[in-house]
Amino acid sequence: MFGGKNEKASVNVGTVTNVTNAFTESTKMVGDIMTDNDIRIDGELKGNLDCKGRVIIGPQGKVEGTIICQNAIIEGLFIGDIKVKELLSLKETASVTGDIKTDKLNVQPGAYFTGKCEMAGQKLKPVMDTAPHA
Repeated sequence: MFGGKNEKASVNVGTVTNVTNAFTESTKMVGDIMTDNDIRIDGELKGNLDCKGRVIIGPQGKVEGTIICQNAIIEGLFIGDIKVKELLSLKETASVTGDIKTDKLNVQPGAYFTGKCEMAGQKLKPVMDTAPHA
């Protein structure tokens, strides 16, 4: 991590419960992160993030890479692919470029998204019953 310019860091953040890891606005990291806990990014991350909890990219946050997580809230910039097992929320200040795979998606007016979105696990009820009634 502190070696040459081309080295990438890989961080495994422990399994302490009820903890939110945080990157402040002045933090920049190149490398991969794995955590069992929630994480909030207000700085910059260039790399992959594997989180068993919730990921929050704050309004000043910038992430470029692949994210796999349980839930996510994006308020800042995200470039890459994201796989969210439950709910992905794009706030009005969000800018997302890349592909999304999630169970549920909440997009506020003003959010920017370009890419593909695949929603899995949703069971839609038919709008109208097309079968003839006797």
